[in-house]
Amino acid sequence: MRASRHVERDRAQPGLAQAARVRVVANAGHGVEAEGAEMQDGRLADPGRRPGDQDGAARHGLPTLSASVATVDVEHAIRTRRTHKAYGSEPVPRETLEALFELARWAPNHNLTNPWRFRVLGPDARRRLKEAAGPEAAAKLDRAPTLVVASVATSGDPVQDEEDLCAAAVASYIVLLGAHARGLAGYWRTPAVLRSAAGRAAVGADEDEHVLGLIHLGPPRQEKEPPERLPPQDFVTFLP
Repeated sequence: MRASRHVERDRAQPGLAQAARVRVVANAGHGVEAEGAEMQDGRLADPGRRPGDQDGAARHGLPTLSASVATVDVEHAIRTRRTHKAYGSEPVPRETLEALFELARWAPNHNLTNPWRFRVLGPDARRRLKEAAGPEAAAKLDRAPTLVVASVATSGDPVQDEEDLCAAAVASYIVLLGAHARGLAGYWRTPAVLRSAAGRAAVGADEDEHVLGLIHLGPPRQEKEPPERLPPQDFVTFLP
């Protein structure tokens, strides 16, 4: 039931994969659906594409990432992504956000429940969230020009909910990693206001949703040094 409310299959093109539903929260909110092909060498690609064919993204009606995104080595992107708390003022373009959410829907997901939910906050939604947060906490909600509430739909089944939470967390990380690959800064916050009834109401979170956090996105204003990390031998065990 919950999947049918947020995820629809393109009946006109049954060969396409299911699309993740993304909400842009403003006055009334506007739904955005992303439909596309798999990633190849850091770009959208179509498994059936032949040399000279149009990019899969363009054929499926998506922004063509190959025109704007340089190929980024996955390992390099993982190691160089940082948490940023200072941003430029320019919001992330909607087409870039749609491309990031298209990537997010490829997160590992048992039974393809598509549990992730993303809400992009417009000016009215941000104002409501700041009012719910109170004056002291509201200032932190102005750090980044673009804010995205990440959440997961729950079913009441403890096993499925655990699996879906993990899937939605991976989808959120994909948004951050994809943003970093595009030269954007990001920050995954878990502000207390999103655990309150007033905060949830401000962003339109359904009763069956668990809010994972508030993703900050925008142009970076500073370089970040890599933090110290434990070496693998401190947390990996090879069992006989």
